[in-house]
Amino acid sequence: MKLADILSVDRVSSGHTFTSKKKALEELSKLLSKGAPDVGSGDILNSLSAREKLGSTGLGHGVAIPHGRMPGVNESVGAFMRLKHPLDYEAHDGNGVDLVFGLLVPQNATEAHLKHLAAIAEMFSDENFCRAAREAADDQALHALLANFKPA
Repeated sequence: MKLADILSVDRVSSGHTFTSKKKALEELSKLLSKGAPDVGSGDILNSLSAREKLGSTGLGHGVAIPHGRMPGVNESVGAFMRLKHPLDYEAHDGNGVDLVFGLLVPQNATEAHLKHLAAIAEMFSDENFCRAAREAADDQALHALLANFKPA
């Protein structure tokens, strides 16, 4: 799986400052809706929030991967935000989150959902990759980094 297939540069955004996890998910929902035009950002927010109620998608080490399966989504869609300051995200290690990768997949795409999540988690488990994401100059550089990631 290549992230370039699910992530376009218009869904990569950096420099955000949020006062809450909810505000971050609202902005992420807007980005994801650019790739899922048949689904409103409010419905996406509801899906991501429902998943968060099951347990935080904050993986630790400053990374979160909010995700959901939704009717009306025809193909997998990704969005990425780099935050200016770490946000309390209720991550498993208690650390703030500054790298957020959102994922939406079609309602019945369980296998694709799991494959995408595994690939994204592998990418963000690489310390060098995370450092590069935090240091990337702009949204285009971030997109190139994400889109060209190759597992070790």
